[in-house]
Amino acid sequence: MTIARMRVVAVGAAVFALTACSTVQTPSKDDPWEGLNRSIYTFNDTIDTYALKPVAKGYVKVTPQPVRDSVTNFFANIGDVYNAANNLLQLKIADGVEDIMRIVINTVFGVGGLFDVASLAKLPKHNQDFGLTLGHYGVPAGPYLVLPLLGPSTVRDGVGMVGNYFINPLSYVNPAALSWGLYGLDVVSARANLLGASDLLEGAAIDKYSFLRNAYLQRRQYLLSDGHTSSNLPDYGDGAPPPNYGEPDEGAAAPAAGAAIPASGTARAAAPTAASMAPASPDGATPAPAAPASGAAAPAGASGAVVPGEPFVPPPRFGIGAPNLLRLH
Repeated sequence: MTIARMRVVAVGAAVFALTACSTVQTPSKDDPWEGLNRSIYTFNDTIDTYALKPVAKGYVKVTPQPVRDSVTNFFANIGDVYNAANNLLQLKIADGVEDIMRIVINTVFGVGGLFDVASLAKLPKHNQDFGLTLGHYGVPAGPYLVLPLLGPSTVRDGVGMVGNYFINPLSYVNPAALSWGLYGLDVVSARANLLGASDLLEGAAIDKYSFLRNAYLQRRQYLLSDGHTSSNLPDYGDGAPPPNYGEPDEGAAAPAAGAAIPASGTARAAAPTAASMAPASPDGATPAPAAPASGAAAPAGASGAVVPGEPFVPPPRFGIGAPNLLRLH
């Protein structure tokens, strides 16, 4: 308990020290504490760059891939314990039973969870925590919040970490040195799994803070809605007539059979005729449609885009540590 108090005091001191540069001229509605959050993000990013990331690279270099996979499976099996607990708390009985079956199968037949036999048996892997349980019962998320060493969160998810501590089996491992050793291995393993994603983020994101904030909030909303996101999509006015891109008029040659046709988000009963789509011009000429540049960047959300993953890793003892470096600071 003395170690826990010292860590809580250290986190509090770090937050207090970072509030000195915590003002932003126009914070957004979802991130009213952006100045403080950016300061803590910079602190977390520095710790990751100079401490955790080099350790993760060394871990990858000296540890064979099969061993790393077994370590990941071991902590994922522990995570299924509070997946099951939170699914049952949310009265998702079927999901909770599947989680319990995963624990039993992987523990017995997977040599203590070192092998993911349950996935081979087609038992789905869920992702739950106490923050999602609070959201399930209507507790609002509150403002976005970046926590020292923990990373992206919200007020609700931060409170949920207390519940995660009591549900997490690692909290009850004795002696304490063994518990912290397992936690450290958990964090290093998870960070090693994210090395490729962090390298991609370094080269792709202009503002990493904004990118990670939006990705975190959207993912939490996705998990809270059980993957049903259609009701939360913005309305882009698909019911409106399509824009006129200058298709050939009635006397022009028909497009080649292999020509690409722009996809529409709304099903049409019948395609409009070329005459109805052709723009009027004084000299009767019809301008050719402009071809998109071959090097144009794909829009955000395109199917080919790569988004940093978030491998499931149990929260650490006393609820302090893992989520930050698991979510790329």
